[in-house]
Amino acid sequence: MEVGNYSVGLDIGTTKIVAIIGKKNEYGKIEVLGIGKSKSLGVHRGVVNNITQTIQSIQQAVEEAEVNSGLKIGSVVVGIAGQHIRSLHHSDYITRADSEEVINDDDLDKLCNQVYKLVMLPGEEIIHVLPQEYKVDGQAEIKEPIGMYGGRLEANFHVVVGQVSSIKNVGRCIKSAGLDLGNITLEPLASSDAVLSKEEKEAGVALIDIGGGTTDLAIFKDGIIRHTAVIPFGGGVITEDIKEGCSIIEKQAELLKVRFGSAWPGENKDNEIVSIPGLRGREPKEITLKNLSKIIHARVVEIVEQVYTEIKNYGHDEQKKKLIAGIVLTGGGSQLKHLKQLVEYITGMDTRIGYPNEHLAGDSDAEIASPLYATAVGLLMNAVANETKGKPVEEKEELVDEGELVMAGHEEEEHQQQAAAKVQKERKSVFDKWSEKLKDFLDNAE
Repeated sequence: MEVGNYSVGLDIGTTKIVAIIGKKNEYGKIEVLGIGKSKSLGVHRGVVNNITQTIQSIQQAVEEAEVNSGLKIGSVVVGIAGQHIRSLHHSDYITRADSEEVINDDDLDKLCNQVYKLVMLPGEEIIHVLPQEYKVDGQAEIKEPIGMYGGRLEANFHVVVGQVSSIKNVGRCIKSAGLDLGNITLEPLASSDAVLSKEEKEAGVALIDIGGGTTDLAIFKDGIIRHTAVIPFGGGVITEDIKEGCSIIEKQAELLKVRFGSAWPGENKDNEIVSIPGLRGREPKEITLKNLSKIIHARVVEIVEQVYTEIKNYGHDEQKKKLIAGIVLTGGGSQLKHLKQLVEYITGMDTRIGYPNEHLAGDSDAEIASPLYATAVGLLMNAVANETKGKPVEEKEELVDEGELVMAGHEEEEHQQQAAAKVQKERKSVFDKWSEKLKDFLDNAE
């Protein structure tokens, strides 16, 4: 199969690493060609803390995906998360030299680039600059200012900030695993692509992705991302609590949580007991399911309350900012029994579990449509979208002869002319430029 016909998403999580290969079918859906997963060693709360182990885990997942699909993986789109991610709001403006000329892409790029010059804390770097609304000469609430006249262009931005070292470590792992870094995407944004509908993003929705090491939050309203946050707790701390509370080993604690765990202690009767084999000839342990539920409940309530605080910080209580579509839960942690009911009880908001099956082809494996793979599917969608825009030119240059490259150039020109005819034009985001700079940095760091 030719390169460029398929794309790869790589989700480097705290508990698992997933490599997923896919392509767009004729109906515009994502067809999964192969999937590989491995236990994630060397990642703690979304941050790489052991490069060697992470590289091995990435290679293992990639090899499995290659064997399953019979394809060779070259470039990957990778997700970034971790407790170092924070977001802030910022307003900025530019004064245009000639107000008689219409606002174009260059003006918007100039405004975005200006935000990139914000002074961050030492060791931090801006990874996403997401425009909210624009103002032209004081006229507010403009979503698309291209084609308008005006002298002063201002905008509100949602700025996502992360630690430079953490981002570079992820890049180093990808490179050392023998892969090319295609793009880096914030994981909550990838998950939201996979599980949220356009209508939900318009109405206002909070996506809660409960992973092993972190819980990611992304809030949308009027189709625009309004708030992101990463809470440094996930399914891993629940397992840790069960391990400590019941004095058992981690493997048993994880099994207990998955098989018998519930976020709602009221439903277990006092006489429901599960027996766990003792270590090395010791007596088996008996644990009541009510106690197990109480341990899980206490920690889940803490996680949900932290998320709810973030939702209130965004301004959910204000009528104008109300999230009509409520909450969507996804990620491995969302499979916990009765979690949906508990979240509804604490927040008073409508809640559903988000499955990434809407964008997958009908014959996809049922396993992939699990909330567990929401981020991986979202990253694959991002990779497919980039492929369609014709971004990974480096790959094509290696494999295509010059004559074909000229053809590709003509097609690109035609594509650009068609795009220019539309007012809403796909722009190369500042973030894409940033990821290119990162790739250059990693290449030169040898």
